Parts: sequence; structure tokens; C-alpha cells
Amino acid sequence: MRFFKLSAIACVAAFGVATAAEAQAPAPLTKVGLGISGWTGFAPLTLAAKAGIFEKNGLDVTLKKIPQKDRHLAIAAGDIQCAATTVETWIVWNAAGIATKQIFQLDKSYGADGMVVRNDIKKITDLKGKTVAASAPGTAPYFTLAWFLKKNGLTLKDVTIVNMEPGPAAQAFLAGQNDAAMTYEPYLSAVREKPEAGKIIATTLDYPMILDTVGCTPKFLSENPKAAKALADSYFQALEMIAKEKDKSFEIMGADVKQSGEAFGKSASYIRWQDKAANQKFMADEIFKFSDEAAAILLEAGIIKQKPDIKAIVDDSFVK
Repeated sequence: MRFFKLSAIACVAAFGVATAAEAQAPAPLTKVGLGISGWTGFAPLTLAAKAGIFEKNGLDVTLKKIPQKDRHLAIAAGDIQCAATTVETWIVWNAAGIATKQIFQLDKSYGADGMVVRNDIKKITDLKGKTVAASAPGTAPYFTLAWFLKKNGLTLKDVTIVNMEPGPAAQAFLAGQNDAAMTYEPYLSAVREKPEAGKIIATTLDYPMILDTVGCTPKFLSENPKAAKALADSYFQALEMIAKEKDKSFEIMGADVKQSGEAFGKSASYIRWQDKAANQKFMADEIFKFSDEAAAILLEAGIIKQKPDIKAIVDDSFVK
């Protein structure tokens, strides 16, 4: 009888330990595939991954470097659930039937995107009949080219476009190919450092029209609202880390694009990351005004056939 009582007590004690262990076990991390590029404005997402911020907030984020022209295809295939890209790109994707919603803003370009030209080209109108390297239609560099040309009385039909991604476009330009190129940081700085090859004729300081956001599929957002909020919060926490530990953060973010911390800092000086307060203002109002103008240019350039419902592709609930 005594043996039975001891066994029963032991079983109860073991069950209690197991229950306590289960109670203390961390909740499983929510898996998120996020498509990005090496663009400086996206770097806080890399910091959030490398510094364990995503994990601390319950996320298992896989950052996938995917060219902007292919990111929507990865979303459609289910390879990723979210992506970082420019505001007008979400318009293009949704117009093409790739349902997505923007949930927070990453950055604004302050000279980090631009057009480089040969030294004998004095103004943008001199590009008529010239060759310009730019990414494919539906990408930020292509849209930037369309915007710059329109603001100077030209259209895409006035130039010959060679489709090249921003990095290769800058490298080809420095090697003497093409009359002009559309590129961005950190590649734009390579041209800044070699003035004999050419010059920067216009950037987003002259034409403030590159605004980046993170968006996800409606399915992911409806099934994982807490994870979506954690994604936004992780970004804001990465900005806080940059403010507190700038040198360390720059080293981490720079290493991802093969830059020193110092070189990364120079690239970052041409963008402005957007904190939570800035996000709340932008996502509630400014994004819609910009999107209307962007959609008009996209229609004129033939990149989209019809304008999607802009309000349907923005959800500001995750930055409140």
C-alpha cells in the first residue's frame, strides 16, 4: 500500500513538472518570408534579423534577396508572404492581380536614388535620343526615369532603355557603357567617387518621389495579425538600436552589402528612415496623395492599364 501511495505521489509530481515546463515553453515563432534587395533603406530589416529583434518579437523571418522585378512573382508563388518595395510598385503589382497591402513605411530617399550621365550632358532634356540603363518596367528605377523625364517635358519614348539592375547599371556606366543610368545607394556613391566617368544630374533631392514600404498578402495579414504588428514593431525597434548603437548597427548593416560601417553611414546619409510617428502620419494621409500622382504617371507610361483601388492596398492598423 505504501508503495502504491509513493508511486501515485511520484506520478502527480512528474505530471506537475511536465505541466510547468509546458507552461514555460516559448510560443512557436511565426515564419515569415520577406523579399528585399540590398537597398540602404531596407537595411534596418537586416539589422532586426541579425540582432535577434525579430526573434524576440516571436518571428522567424527569412530575408530573401530578390530583384524588384521578380518580387511579386515570389509572392504569387507563395515563396514569400511579404516584401519591401517602393509605393508605386504596389500599385503595379495590384494592377497585375497580385493582391497585397502596405502595412508600414521604411524610408524616404533624400538623394539616394538618381540618374547618372556623361559629363557632356548638361540637362535632362539633352537625353533625347540617348541610351539609358534602367531596371525593367514596374521597378523603382524605371519609374524614377519616367518621373524625371515627365518633369522635364520628355517621355520614355524619347530615350532608348537598356534593362539593367541598379548595381550592374552603375558598374556598366563606370566601364564606359550607355549615356546614362538609373541607380541608387550604395551604387550611386561609386559614381560620386569617380567624377571623370560622369556625374549625377538629378536625385530624389531634386524630385522627392522614392518612398519605400513593407506589405504582405491579405491572406497572411488576416491569418497572422499579431505577426504583422510584430514585423512593424521590430522595424521601429531596429531604428531605436541604430539611434543608441550607431557604429555597431552600421557595421552589421554594412556587412550585408559588403560595405564598411563608415561607408554604409555615408550611403545612409542620403535616406531618412521613418519612425512610428512619421509612419502614422504617412500611412493615414500622405501615401494616398502620392499614390494618385504615381498612378497617373504609370498609366501614361503604359506600365498599368487601370488604376487599382488605392485605399484597398493600404492598411495602417499595424502602426497605431
